[in-house]
Amino acid sequence: MEIVGSVPPEPGAAPPRGPVAYEGVWRFTAPALDTSVPQARHAVRDLLAHQRVPAPDDLVQNLLLIVSELVTNAVRHAALLSPEIAVEVSIGPDWVRVAVEDNHPYRPKALMADQGRTGGRGLLLVQTIAEEEGGVYDVQHTASGGKVVWAALPLAAARAGLTATSLPPLR
Repeated sequence: MEIVGSVPPEPGAAPPRGPVAYEGVWRFTAPALDTSVPQARHAVRDLLAHQRVPAPDDLVQNLLLIVSELVTNAVRHAALLSPEIAVEVSIGPDWVRVAVEDNHPYRPKALMADQGRTGGRGLLLVQTIAEEEGGVYDVQHTASGGKVVWAALPLAAARAGLTATSLPPLR
């Protein structure tokens, strides 16, 4: 699994507020297999380190947990209709967003904790982490009929006030 590079800013986009060399958008695809979960987590971790994103260790660990949960959900629940998934990492001056896209049309919801089940709480965990970090999470349909599940967390300097409307659209 290899991250193929960054996408330049949209034409007419506002210039950055200062030198933020770590900004960009990276997207990679992976087969909808269990082995893709740790590969995606390691790819995101390596990307954040390579770009020198100014994120504290606890934020990075939370992002990696979110990546694991989102990729696991896509592998477990969408593989039949989506043999390949896409992972996108968007890094702005004040936030990091991770998104997982698949071709399954079902829009999942965060389930409340059920003490009798050992699984099924991944999106609840993603939602809880996003809220505790001052971030946001959402599920959106794609033009092709699939979905993108994403979470955005603010970097340390901007731990409050992040909203879905303050983020650029997913690519």
